Order: sequence, then C-alpha cells, then structure tokens
Amino acid sequence: MRRLGIGELARQVRMRPSALRYYESVGLLPPAGRVAGRRVYPAGTVRRIALIKMAQRAGFTLAEIRQLLDADADRGTTRQWRALAERKLPELDRFIQETRALRNAVADCLACGCMNFDSCGLLSSGTVEDA
Repeated sequence: MRRLGIGELARQVRMRPSALRYYESVGLLPPAGRVAGRRVYPAGTVRRIALIKMAQRAGFTLAEIRQLLDADADRGTTRQWRALAERKLPELDRFIQETRALRNAVADCLACGCMNFDSCGLLSSGTVEDA
C-alpha cells in the first residue's frame, strides 16, 4: 500500500502540514503511521480529506464531520448522515438567500453609477436591503 509523507500529502490536498496534524489531533484523521519518526498516511487519506473539505464548504462543523467519520464503519451511518443533512439544509437555504441579497445590493450600487458612498441615494434612502 502506497504511503504519503505529511509534506507530500499536504501538497496534494493543498493544506499546510500543521492543518493535517490538527485534523489528526481532533480525530478527523486516524493517527499517522511513522517511518523513521516521520508521519506517513495511506494514499486513501487524500479522499478522506476531500470529504472533510466538502463537508466544511457545506457548513458542517468539525465536530459534525468527526461524528460522521467515526460512524463510517457503523450501520447507522446513512441514518446519521440523513439527520445531519436534513438539519443543515435550512441553514444552507438561509445562507443562499443572504448571499443573493448581498449580490443584488452590489449590483444595485453598480447600476446607480455614482460610486460616492457618502452621497449615494441608494444607501441613504434605504433602497438597498440590509443583509
């Protein structure tokens, strides 16, 4: 089985070695093996880190991600994932709405054309929604 040193793994997943050590310390990555005192990880760790990054982008906390990863070998994983995802969807929907409102506010400011924040009619009239 191919093993990756921490530096090589860090380059492949575009993270700092310190972040990988942190992930290991909080239980997101299993303890690394050691070769001549240096951390080495199975090549499959790249896929695990991709899953962690995807879950983080979706708004899951590290504790939630660890909970899912800990249950990975367990039969309840699908149920657990479904429950976490169902709780996360409304939060993501709110984030999307807020982001759209911010995007519209920026577009409105560009359309105004004045680019003078001190005297912009949009900002003083309350036309641009608060996000």
